[in-house]
Parts: sequence; C-alpha cells; structure tokens
Amino acid sequence: MGKRVSVSGPRGSRIGITSNLKMESRRLPSTLLAISLALAFLSSLGRCEASESIIGSRETCDVEGEDFTVDKIPNTKCFNCICKNGFVECRKQQECPSIEGCYTLLEPREDECCHRCKGCVRNGVYHESETEWTEGNEPCRIFVCKAGVITESRLHCYTPCSKPIPPAPGQCCPVCSGCHVNGQMVTADRSVTTTEDPCVTCRCNAGRLTCAKQACPVLHCPSSKIVHDPGECCPRCKGSGRHMSPPKGACLLGTMIYNSGKQFYADQCTRCSCSNSAVSCVRETCPVHDCPSEHQIVLPGRCCPQCPEVEEVRPSCTYAGKTYGDGETWKLDSCKACACTQGKVRCAMPMCPPLNLPCPPNSRLEHPEGQCCPRCVESDGVCTVFGDPHYRTFDGKFYSFKGACKYQLASDCAQHSFSIRVTNDARATRFSAWTKTIAIKVGDLKVNLGQRMRVKVNGKKVAVPYRVANRLEVNRTADSIIVSTEIGIKVLWDGISFLEVSAPTSYRGQLCGLCGNFNSVPKDDFTNRRGRLVQDPQPFGQSWAVGAKKGCIRPKPGNLDRERRCRGRKDHRLCNRLRSQIFDACHKKVNPNMYYKACLQDMCECPSENCYCESFTAYVHECKRLGIQLPHWRKATRCRTGWDQPLGSTALGPRLP
Repeated sequence: MGKRVSVSGPRGSRIGITSNLKMESRRLPSTLLAISLALAFLSSLGRCEASESIIGSRETCDVEGEDFTVDKIPNTKCFNCICKNGFVECRKQQECPSIEGCYTLLEPREDECCHRCKGCVRNGVYHESETEWTEGNEPCRIFVCKAGVITESRLHCYTPCSKPIPPAPGQCCPVCSGCHVNGQMVTADRSVTTTEDPCVTCRCNAGRLTCAKQACPVLHCPSSKIVHDPGECCPRCKGSGRHMSPPKGACLLGTMIYNSGKQFYADQCTRCSCSNSAVSCVRETCPVHDCPSEHQIVLPGRCCPQCPEVEEVRPSCTYAGKTYGDGETWKLDSCKACACTQGKVRCAMPMCPPLNLPCPPNSRLEHPEGQCCPRCVESDGVCTVFGDPHYRTFDGKFYSFKGACKYQLASDCAQHSFSIRVTNDARATRFSAWTKTIAIKVGDLKVNLGQRMRVKVNGKKVAVPYRVANRLEVNRTADSIIVSTEIGIKVLWDGISFLEVSAPTSYRGQLCGLCGNFNSVPKDDFTNRRGRLVQDPQPFGQSWAVGAKKGCIRPKPGNLDRERRCRGRKDHRLCNRLRSQIFDACHKKVNPNMYYKACLQDMCECPSENCYCESFTAYVHECKRLGIQLPHWRKATRCRTGWDQPLGSTALGPRLP
C-alpha cells in the first residue's frame, strides 16, 4: 500500500489558467511529471472555465520506488504516482495522443483518461484529427482532417528523373527507379524533402521513388497562435485549448463565425463552406518550382508564387566557392545533400520524425554523431550499492540489507550470460556490513575488484588500464575503476564500498539478484531466489546468499534506541553537509533526505571517521546521471578516493585478514 500524501502551497511553480484555456504549457506528457505539474494540469482540465493561477510545491517522499496515492488527483485511475529521487512524481497510466495545436478539445468520457482533438465526419464516415484519406478512384484527391476541419486538395507530382515510370493502378504519381533525391538517400523509414520547396515529400518503396506536393491543412486556431517555423512546409497552431461555442448550426474558424450554408474564402487559395457546425475547405496546391524561394514572386490576386520567366541554363554550378559539374552531387553535412542540375543547385534533406518531447520514462534524447535526426532511446538500467549496504535496484526501489556474506548482486537468469557477486564484510562491527569485493563473470573471464583499487583477471593481478580485445576493458577515472564488457554490462567501483552496475535494455525483464529484475516495476523487486515475492528486505537478501555459509556473519538487527544514542556525536553535523550549499546545485533534482538518513545509519557503528562519504558519493553519482556536475565536493567534505587509501588499511577501518 502506498503512503497517502497531498500537495502543499503556496510556494512552488506557477501555472496560469485562463478563460479561453491557454494550455500550451500543459500538453499532456507521457513522461514522469513533477507532482505540482500533474495537479495543475488535472485541475485545469477539470475546470476549463476557471480563470485563476494554481500554486503548489513538489511533495517530498522518502520511500524510494514505492507507490503513492495523491488525494488531490481527481481521477486516480489515470495516474500512477511513485517516489523517485525523493519527490512524488506521477505517470499517465495510458499513453495519450498529442493535443498540441488543437483548439477543439473534447472532454474525455467517464471510461477515458485522455483529452482528444475533435475529428471530422464526411459522407457519414468519422475520421480522427490528423488523419488523411482518399475517396473513390481519385488517388490524386487528398482529404485531411485537422481539429474538426476537412481540407481537400490535389497532389502535385514531382519526378526528379529523366525517365519516370507511369503510376501503378490506384496511385497518383509516376515513380523513379532508385531512391536518391539531389544526392540524398531516401529509405523506407525516412522521407526526404527539397530545400527549395519543403512541401515536396519523397518516399521510397521497394526501390521506387515517389515525390509529391500537397496543400497544407486549414488551421483552426486564433491567428495569434499560428507560427511558421523556418524550413517547415506548413504553419502550425501553438498551444491547445477550447474555443467558445458558436451558435447552434453555425461554424467557427479561427475567431470568425459563419452561418450554416455559408460559403467563404479563408485566403486567396482556400474556399470553405459551413454545414451543420462543420467546416470543409478546398485548397489549391501550388506547383513545385525549380527556383529558390527568395527568387519567387507573388502577383496581386494570385494564390501561388511563380519563378521568373527566363532563367539562364549553365553546364555547371558554383556553391560555397566550389564548382560542380552537371549531375554532380555532394553532402554539406549529416542532414543536407545537393546536386547540380542544369546549372542550378538542388538540395534535399531528410524529414525527421516528430519527437514527443520530453522523452518517455526510462529513455533519453540522443543525437548520434553523423546522423541528422535526434531520437529517444531507452536508458541503461543502473543499480547502486553504497555504505552499510544500501541498494537502489535497476527499477528504483531503495532498501538496506546488512547481511555479511557473499551474495548474487545481479545475474542474467534467462541466458546466463553474466553474473556479479559481492562479498559483504562486517569489518569488526556487530550490527553493520560493507561491500568489500566484487566478482564479475562473463563467459570464461572472471574479474575481481577489491579494496585499494586492486584488480584481478582470471586470478592474476593486472595494472589498469587493462584490455582483452573485443571482450573486456578495465579503465580508471579520478575516483573509480570502470569495467566494461562486450555484452554491455558495466561496473563502476570506488575501491571502498560504492559500486554501480549498468545493464543495457536488452536485459530488461531477465535479471535477478539483489538488484532486482529490471522490468520497470519497482514493487516486485523483492522476488527471492524461489520466485516468491516477499515484503521484507532481510529474507529477500538472505535468499540470494551464494557459496559456502562458513565464515558468514549475520549482523544483529538494528535497534532504534541504539541508533538514537549513537547519533549523539558529530554524525548529524557531518551528514548534514548533504543539505548544505556544497550540493545545492542538485537539490531540486534529487532530494538529499534519503541519502542523509542512509548517512546517519552508516555513521551509527562506523569503524572509521569517513563512513559518511559513501552516501555523498552515491548522491553525487545520481546527480551526475541527471546532468548536474559537482566537481569540488570531495575537497569541501574531505572525502578521499579509493586511490588515496593508505597501505595496510581499508577506507572503512583497519585492514582485515
């Protein structure tokens, strides 16, 4: 059962809600939401006519990875709220279509969680907004529905080859053999447009190239909300909301009202009509021009621009100081390629698929070097271990388990491609344990990581950096050793007691051990070796003990009175540095309270004076994953690295046999 929380104010982020529902800042996200954003968004949808500002603050939490019930969310079945990085964050249970640019939003029905944009009805057939279709045997006649408005236009074909092939039955345009446009390769999953006319779209299917141009759909939003991004074919509506309702039977387009049966011109290219509150338009498609847009002219009263009547034809082209022969192609960058055609430079670039930013949960935005389009890619899973062992699983569940033995930390339980074991050591204490060594096994390679940054491969001590071609790399940073394997598993070890295991998404759902099963569901991470879900970390951790039990020490359960007594020294002062300006840059992204409590626990029976440093290390690494650098924290907190450990000792106390 999740803890019940509420949102408090008045401090926090402010989100304005106005009478005409200016919702551009509240587009329904698919990623995790800060709780203040989620509540502001939901409240606005529930009271569209309200004119107010909602003020709130993010709710903190300390049970990492656990579900939470939020009282002030009116439709809890639509949201799943969890504790992440010490803050309550909520995720839509259902993936909602984008409502960006829609000003004809429909309220969700009782069984729905998403707002939808108004669709269109033609000849008794309903079409969702943003859909396109043809009718009868007229493949060049295109219909588009956008926010309740139907736009009819005709395709203009463009054939960038000298010997086009006639269109197949049911197709509008002739095709070209091969899939190149102005030096740019067109693939089945990536359309290409020309820079001279961004409304031309070229697609490739089975080695045949089809290029065509169609008119932009009629927009249904106030003119003040229409934007035209540079290099894009069509203008778009910015934001979302709901218009005022026109009189019964009448139509609203933009901010103008038209009576039923009325015909009108939306612009020089567009003739529209109103019928029973629905707008249908016929828009002229302008021809594809060979001249650049800056050379095109528009005559008064005409819809389409045109090129100058006489243009010089030359056998070569000059671009950026270089001369190219007729038919020659060249690339400008990863996005743009050009060709010389009868003395004219023609360029093309891929049409990147729209990104629904921010990226979905457990993914990140990536722009691969040498590629034109950015993309959302799934993030590797990361399991963290630190201090008197505290664990944060691949799926984000946080717990403490003090067993002093050898344990299976993470393994591939489906294909058995790797295993990682840790040896936890009590280090002369009665109630505590710390990670002492790590054993990584991949195929016939075994890597052992020990105190003071010692590294062994297949039983032999090696110097870092170390490499086994195409299989294994061991490198060092200023404060860590990093082991990278060919299968994508990585281990970071600070030589004291902090370690991270990174697993690529190909292992999702097939791992087991103290780090959980990596299935994106924190609540089932306490699945023991027998496949049973338990609630307490102690029996869960003990079920993953491996090897001989001889020599294992089971620390006594913690005692609350003992913990209160041992915090009477300087523990609070040392651990409180996590809440200080030293780490202030990260406080808004990662709540330090969870790490502060772990620090106090670690200091309770600490065998040395710097046990607090492992909580600091874990906090800094979590901040780093979120893009926040804290370069001077070690100097400010006097925390040494594993490279600085004196011989004959460990960072957590005297060296043990």
